[in-house]
Amino acid sequence: MTRSWSRTSRVIAGTATALAVLTACGGSGDDTANSTANKPNGPVTITFWGWAKGSKDVVDAFNASHTDIRVKFEEIPSGTAGGYAKISNAVKAGNAPDLVSIEYSSLPEFVSSGALQDIGGQFTEADRAKLLPQTVELTTLGGKSWAVPFDAAPQAFFYRKDLFAKYKVQVPTTWDEFKKAAEQVKKADAKARIATFFPDDPTTFEAMAWQAGAQWFKAENDTWKIDTTDAATTKVAGYWQGLLDAGLVHKNASFSPEWTGSLKNGTTIGYLGASWGAGVLKGTLPEQDGKWGVAPMPSWDGKPASGMLGGTSFAVTKDSKQQAAAVTFAEWMSTTEAGVKARIASGTSSAFPAATALRPVAKKAFDAGYYGGQDIYALFEAAGSSISPNWAWGPTTGTTNTTIKDHFGKITQGGPGIADAVKAGHDATVAELTKRGLKVEG
Repeated sequence: MTRSWSRTSRVIAGTATALAVLTACGGSGDDTANSTANKPNGPVTITFWGWAKGSKDVVDAFNASHTDIRVKFEEIPSGTAGGYAKISNAVKAGNAPDLVSIEYSSLPEFVSSGALQDIGGQFTEADRAKLLPQTVELTTLGGKSWAVPFDAAPQAFFYRKDLFAKYKVQVPTTWDEFKKAAEQVKKADAKARIATFFPDDPTTFEAMAWQAGAQWFKAENDTWKIDTTDAATTKVAGYWQGLLDAGLVHKNASFSPEWTGSLKNGTTIGYLGASWGAGVLKGTLPEQDGKWGVAPMPSWDGKPASGMLGGTSFAVTKDSKQQAAAVTFAEWMSTTEAGVKARIASGTSSAFPAATALRPVAKKAFDAGYYGGQDIYALFEAAGSSISPNWAWGPTTGTTNTTIKDHFGKITQGGPGIADAVKAGHDATVAELTKRGLKVEG
């Protein structure tokens, strides 16, 4: 088989019993009924729900340039802030939109619940061959294609160039150097910290475990193997627990007023994020134009290594009667120059497309003057190629992450820690998979 049947896909496809729920529940759509040629009385109308910055601009641009398909857009909360619950409830009620935004980490759960259609008939092998292989792997389950990848989200470290220079701190390339830099920052300004631990966002921790070589979910034969307490995860958990215990990082909810305020007043001078963070900082802190720089994520041995923090795909819901039109729009957003330009035109989106040929387009469309003209897309390109292919998401991400998030919120010095939270997530995941009647090891 060709590219979409890469390592992760082959492993998943070979586990018929464990993944029956992933592949048997989704619909395939009616391609004949979907054909716009069968709609002589006007354009096909589809509905699209999403939350990413620039989505409305993209819809407006598409509608202005197409006469055969019309898109009605509804902005919903981000997935973990209620968007996924809204989508799930709409699917259950039979009134879901045609197309929805779903992050890679949550896609297997929607597939397992039967909420989506296999779009392989429309989104072909030739289409997938144009995309970053890691994103294709994350949207191919059981040998079927369940979503159109939009972007990749390699990790990156954003830092205040002016304050790093003021405190005479070198930009760290390893996690050992990062800890030393954190100590320097605290010593230079007792209120300042190099970065923040986000208790509300387990995906940031998971991306760091991914970077370190962890593999939480693996399907073999008819069994799900769950391992969130492997050596790589244990190392990352211990490292961050040490930073928290020593008071070397802040602990604030991501994108909260407290976190944003600390960025504004200079008491947080770094952000361990992803490629899309370039647009977030630019839109959130316009007054700090020219003061930020971007560096590769610190790694354990100093060699390039990255996990994926987020990343969006577009999926067709199971009851949509307009699969062809929905996929056409999704592909336009993800794989055309016009689609990428329209998203970045808002000025606050820094899309790093999964479509490799569109990276120069995205780079040209995003004004990097905020970062002093730094070639941030070259940095993202290198980070994207260093994303480990050995990570796969399981079908219970909601359970896993909700449990870890709840326990992260209880972390205190001398009390329950990060390792306890990850272990709780492990136990809840095993219990949920067992409840679903699947064989589990772990």
